[in-house]
Amino acid sequence: MKVILFNGSTHPHGCTAQALNIVAQTLNQQGIDTGILSIGSQAVHDCIACGGCKKGTPACVFHDDCVNTWLEKVKAADGFVFGSPVYYAHPTGALLSAMDRMFYAGSQFFRHKPAAAVLTARRAGTTASMDIINKYFTINQMPVVASSYWNQIYRDANGTPTADTEGLQVLTHLGNNMAWLLKCIAAGKQQGITAPAQVKTTFTNFVQ
Repeated sequence: MKVILFNGSTHPHGCTAQALNIVAQTLNQQGIDTGILSIGSQAVHDCIACGGCKKGTPACVFHDDCVNTWLEKVKAADGFVFGSPVYYAHPTGALLSAMDRMFYAGSQFFRHKPAAAVLTARRAGTTASMDIINKYFTINQMPVVASSYWNQIYRDANGTPTADTEGLQVLTHLGNNMAWLLKCIAAGKQQGITAPAQVKTTFTNFVQ
C-alpha cells in the first residue's frame, strides 16, 4: 500500500514539508509506503473548462506542468494527503489549480481512496483552508481521514512547527488513522467487499 503526499508550498523544505514528513514517517512505521510530491515554484495552469480531459485518455490538455505527471502516480496510490500553507485563509493557488485539473481529468483514480488535508499557518485560516480541500474528497466519494483535532500545525518565528506539540501529535494520529483505514479496506477486499459500483451521475440544471 502507498500514500502520496502533495506539498502545495513553494518551499520544498518549509513548514508544510515538515508537517507532511511527520505524517509520512508515521505511515512508514505502520508499514505503508509513501512518496512526497512538491509543487515548488513552478507555474501551474488553471483549468479552462475546455472538456478536453474527457475525450480519450484521462489527462489534462496542458502537458507543460506537474498535473499529468502527478496523475500517473495517483493511479497506483491507495491514499492521499494534500498539504498547504495558508494564504489569505485559503490553500495556495497553485495547489488548487493542480487539484482542479487532477480531479476533473482523473477523478476515477481518486474515487473511494482515503484522503486528508494538512494545513500550516502562522496563526489563522487553517479550518477555512481545510474545508476547501476536503470538498474535493467529499464530492468524489473519498473517505476523509480525521485525527484528534483538525489537521493543522503552527510554525514558530523560525518557520518550523516543532514548538506546536499538540499539532505534532495530531499529525501522528492522522498517520496512524490513515494506516488503520487502509488496512481495513485491504482486509475487506480480501473478504470480497469492494467499493460500490459507479452509477452515471444525473445532473440537474435549474438555470432556464
